[in-house]
Amino acid sequence: MHEMSLCESVLQVLENEAKCQHFSQVTAVWLEIGAMSGVEVDAMRFCFDVIVRNTLADGAKLEIIEIPAQAWCLDCAQTVSIQQRYDACPHCGSYQLQVIQGDEMRIKELEVK
Repeated sequence: MHEMSLCESVLQVLENEAKCQHFSQVTAVWLEIGAMSGVEVDAMRFCFDVIVRNTLADGAKLEIIEIPAQAWCLDCAQTVSIQQRYDACPHCGSYQLQVIQGDEMRIKELEVK
C-alpha cells in the first residue's frame, strides 16, 4: 500500500511548512489526485487519518480533488480526455498521445492555525 508512504510524505511537507511559515496546527488539507496517478482515494483517506494522529495535523479534514486525465494528440493536435494510458485518440484514432494532466498528486491548499 503505497498510500501510507504518500501520506508520510504529505505529513513531512506539512511539518516543514509549519516551521517555515510559523503555524502550529493544520485543520484541513486539499490534495489534487489525478485519475491516472495510481493512488487509491479510499486508501489515501484511511492512511491519512492514521499517519496524522498525534501530529500537527491530528483531526485535520482531508479534501480530495480528483483530476481527470487528459492528453495531447501529436497527430491531430487536440487535447483529449483519456481513461488510461495507451488509449487511442477519440478524434483520429492515433496512439501518439502525450499525457498532460491526470498523473499527478499535489497539495493544493492548507487551512492552518
